Amino acid sequence: MRRKWDARTKARIVLEGLTNGGISELCRTHDLRPGQYYKWRGQFLENCHLIFEKQPGPPTESELAVENEKLKRLVGELTLELNNGKNIR
Repeated sequence: MRRKWDARTKARIVLEGLTNGGISELCRTHDLRPGQYYKWRGQFLENCHLIFEKQPGPPTESELAVENEKLKRLVGELTLELNNGKNIR
């Protein structure tokens, strides 16, 4: 039966291997094949730079106001198109 490893556990194991260097012992401790460890390490090293990239934050109030206006305009246009000149209740 295959085990599911969560991202935090994988990262912890990879960091442990990078700092201690005893990969064989690490793999025995975690009942992990060395090939799997090296695959995780490769993924980790390829993507570790992403942590330093700017993460999108919550939108500002002005951005929300602009989006709100766009949506209101779109609803109005769609309502007119849907009614196609019919009287609105």
